[in-house]
Amino acid sequence: MFSISLRADSISKIYGAGLLSEGRCVFQNVSFEIRPGETFGLTGPSGEGKSTLGRVIAGIEKPTYGTVYYEGSSLSEMKKTKYMAFRRKVQIMFQDPTGAFNPRKRIGSSVFDVLKLLKIPNIEHASKTKEMLITIGLSEEVLSRYPSQLSGGQLQRLAIGRILLLEPEYIILDEPTSALDVSVQAQILHMLKNVQTEKNIGYILISHDQAVIRFMSDTCGLLESGQLRVIE
Repeated sequence: MFSISLRADSISKIYGAGLLSEGRCVFQNVSFEIRPGETFGLTGPSGEGKSTLGRVIAGIEKPTYGTVYYEGSSLSEMKKTKYMAFRRKVQIMFQDPTGAFNPRKRIGSSVFDVLKLLKIPNIEHASKTKEMLITIGLSEEVLSRYPSQLSGGQLQRLAIGRILLLEPEYIILDEPTSALDVSVQAQILHMLKNVQTEKNIGYILISHDQAVIRFMSDTCGLLESGQLRVIE
């Protein structure tokens, strides 16, 4: 049966393994599944490998053992064209939004760069950008600004908006609000929920904040001592 899910099947990650060393096991035998429109919350103590797990699911790193499946196909067995489609459909957003933008470019230029990569005709750039800004709740004024002239909350919205231009099916959100003030955190979380409802995107939300996990997640997992315990 055809599956549109994103699934981790008994994946493990070990660094530094070799003939003379067993290496350091970050996590082992991790399994979970997420579908479009759902949020899987990933929590646990610092240093337990949550971000590493997110990078493995996104295809940025390979698991030492086990398999990540997308639409029923193993990432390790995908042909190049399908793998490139996967990388577009499964995006990751990191904690610090300032790193997502070239400090020497105005925001508008950074947004147009994405549209050019997607081969969107120039005549459509303005309308696509305006639609994106409406979705993330920002005015067109930000396009003329440099990243240093914007707040952390504005940059986080823009980082999300630029990802949305790719029309992803899943976004891995790695501590998306931890660097923001509490009031701004709430605005970003509500925006993410609205975007999910509108576009049916699946989220893997990585956070140490239990309140954020409870507010956003349909199911969640605790990653601790190398093991993932899934909580329905």
